[in-house]
Amino acid sequence: MLVLQEEMPKEIYRDSEDRNMIWHFPDHDFTLMILWSRFLVAGEERVINGTSSGTYDLHLDKMDTNWTPNLPTIDYAIVSDAHWFFRPIYVHEGDKIVGCVFCNEPNVTNLSVSAAIGMTLRVALDYINGCRECKGIATIVRTFSPAHFENGSWNTGGSCNRTSPLGKHEINMRGGELELRNIQVEEVKRANKAGEKHRKSFRIVDVTRAMLMRADGHPGVFWDNKYMKGYSDCVHWCLPGPIDIWNDFLMAILERQTGIVSQNMSKI
Repeated sequence: MLVLQEEMPKEIYRDSEDRNMIWHFPDHDFTLMILWSRFLVAGEERVINGTSSGTYDLHLDKMDTNWTPNLPTIDYAIVSDAHWFFRPIYVHEGDKIVGCVFCNEPNVTNLSVSAAIGMTLRVALDYINGCRECKGIATIVRTFSPAHFENGSWNTGGSCNRTSPLGKHEINMRGGELELRNIQVEEVKRANKAGEKHRKSFRIVDVTRAMLMRADGHPGVFWDNKYMKGYSDCVHWCLPGPIDIWNDFLMAILERQTGIVSQNMSKI
């Protein structure tokens, strides 16, 4: 955050897993919160004989209450999710299973990852639009941030050892990453149109194309996760690193939205 160059924040809260955190910048009367959610909607992992199965049940008619109670206090909400959908997931609406990702079961509709993401993002954005206590909230959705595993997946020896960005000819501009991005963009456009009458706006931080090229920007084997020793992290990003550009994208959006960022850029 650019405000860090002006003021060091006071840490208000941090959970034991560093998933939910709150900082306050008193000089700017600014509060920054990270609210962790796997799927945005309610979801739980199936436990079989006391063991986690890796299979999840999502409920389109229930929200993840880890983030929704805070909405009325928020001026700008930045929403990002996707990677948790790459696993077996049963999608429920009420008492009905509407489909499943990576299940291939008879009499159950097969859903693509992008379809499931589109469903849950629509529900989440509709919830924000319907929040009566959320006065003038601006919601910004960060598009899909691609992983760069090579020679295997995360649990089969996949790695990300590149030391320079990929060239344009090395990335697939019609791949699944852009399909996910396009679905997110369409849902944001839909929500923004619906939000006009509620004084709510929805925008996109479109990072997908840029980050497809940055296979060199992941921590790889150098990440610090005591539970995942021996695996490469080719999903998250190094700090500082390529995702610093996300701040520039965000500032451009805020400048268009408020018209005040450009007046202060020389001070930040």
